[in-house]
Amino acid sequence: MTTAIEQPNAATDEADGQSLATGGVGPALLAIEQALNGAGTWATAHRLVTQATSSPVDAGRHAGLYYGAPAILFTLNAAASDGHERYAAARRHLTLHVRRLIRERLTDADIRMRHGQAAAFAEYDLFHGLTGLGALLLRDLPDSDELTDLLTYVTRLTEPQTDDEHRLPGWWVNHDPDPTLPTPGGHANLGMAHGAAGLLALLALALRKGRHVDRQAEATERLCSWFERWQQDSRHGPWWPQWLTRDDLRTGRPAQAGPGRPSWCYGTPGIARALQLAAIATNQPTRQAAAETALAASLSCTQLDQLTDPGICHGLAGLHATAYRAAQDALTSDIAAQLPALAERLQRVPSPDHAGFLTGHPGCSLASETARKNTPPRTRWDTCLLIT
Repeated sequence: MTTAIEQPNAATDEADGQSLATGGVGPALLAIEQALNGAGTWATAHRLVTQATSSPVDAGRHAGLYYGAPAILFTLNAAASDGHERYAAARRHLTLHVRRLIRERLTDADIRMRHGQAAAFAEYDLFHGLTGLGALLLRDLPDSDELTDLLTYVTRLTEPQTDDEHRLPGWWVNHDPDPTLPTPGGHANLGMAHGAAGLLALLALALRKGRHVDRQAEATERLCSWFERWQQDSRHGPWWPQWLTRDDLRTGRPAQAGPGRPSWCYGTPGIARALQLAAIATNQPTRQAAAETALAASLSCTQLDQLTDPGICHGLAGLHATAYRAAQDALTSDIAAQLPALAERLQRVPSPDHAGFLTGHPGCSLASETARKNTPPRTRWDTCLLIT
């Protein structure tokens, strides 16, 4: 296959074929996983890959792991995870553009930091930003100079900043987490998708792979201490606020009254997995046990009843994927013992009929494949969640 590249000035609609989040990349990734594990055919996978790449691939500065050239490269590389060099020419071509894109994004971030401006989700988060691009590099280009520079950026992003005499975390953003959820003066996000848990998971996964940069260990400790500072306790177990506002930082307690839903993107499971990874990477069994206790508690029936969504981002599929990977690393069998009931619950919930990976059929089906076979994904698709 040939892959045309475009670099427009403005982002195109993410509902098109180049979106892993909402579009045609998700079905292609699912078909590749099924072809590799014998549940599908390469003819189907190739047809869906062709559909996802039927228009020029967007390699503009707004492209990220879940959209455009990086999303396509992530998927094509998955097709070669069994050692067969499928789509080799297209992958080489896209790799050049993605490496160039990462260098440009790092330059933009450095300029922003040197001017003392606040970050934004689009700069650093998992879906659109450099954390997501780091996940791609860690899986597919772990020895690249770009990964070294990106880890240096993330390390720098954890360093506190001062704004109007207020001490804020380095990943503080001045915008709202969602247009319907205003946070006047900005917020510090704690979740895996847009916040500190994603930063911590990337640093920890890199440490586990032997990738070190200056002050990376200190950055990991800084983030772990941040989560320990803001951990809350309830009769259902430990939990963390989804984000913190200036008022929260000033009073020392979150406005959020209790634990949210146990989802991968914002909830206790994603945060606990990041903390577990960090504890393993830094050889701290006490911290590891605490993280695993929090994750196991979030799998109780009372907690699971909050999940009405079957999808990856907010629902049962993402929770199972997270718990499955955590159970493989756990010190005890507490998490693994709850996986069968969680898998059964996942199978009972009807899968959405739309194509997006995050909330649609492909993500649910990928998680169900893991649950049904009780084996890790052949494509390692779940690296795009920073849980492995």
